[in-house]
Amino acid sequence: MARAELTIDLPESVWISRISTTYPETRFSVLAAFPDEEHGVALLEVSGPDVVEALQDMHESDAVTQLDPLEQNDDSVLVQFETDEPLLLFSLREAGLPLDPPLEIQDGRGTLEVVAPHAKLSQLREQLDAFGMDFEVGYLYESGDSERLLTPRQQEVLVAAIEAGYYDTPRESTLTALADDLDTAKSTLSETLHRAEETAIKQFATNLPAFDQEDLTA
Repeated sequence: MARAELTIDLPESVWISRISTTYPETRFSVLAAFPDEEHGVALLEVSGPDVVEALQDMHESDAVTQLDPLEQNDDSVLVQFETDEPLLLFSLREAGLPLDPPLEIQDGRGTLEVVAPHAKLSQLREQLDAFGMDFEVGYLYESGDSERLLTPRQQEVLVAAIEAGYYDTPRESTLTALADDLDTAKSTLSETLHRAEETAIKQFATNLPAFDQEDLTA
């Protein structure tokens, strides 16, 4: 199961792209959404400057068929709306993926996290390409692998090493100091860290485009 963050360039012809680029400092956060055959219904929080103007443009957009304010705070408004141009929702639906909120839209770009099998992510990429939407991958890794692949003790010492600055440049802690903090022998700590590092690095490498799985057993 892969976990990926995608930042998607929304086509200029799409209503939310036009509005969000008109008000680039305003954030549109989709908190829940559901697409049917032709429309999409969503719960949306609009925050930041120009909220009133952005909502007015939404109300006047031909693609937004219904807009109902639900709650207002000092700098944000919660609304429910319906649109006949939910391209991102359609892309997720065609790839067999649910929306994992929030979907953050700002200045013509949408950012969301997707947790899915690699095959589903490939289908989503094909759907985004079909709708003419370019995207960048912020991160990509195997969901839950750190807990599944590392023993509790390996997780403990690896987190402690990171927090102590052992992996910083320049290094903020030594192996000796870390062993003292964890009240363990330096040799034992070194072996535990090495095994955790080996597992973590090999798992990370499996996501690199040029990586050959056979390298793990070579």
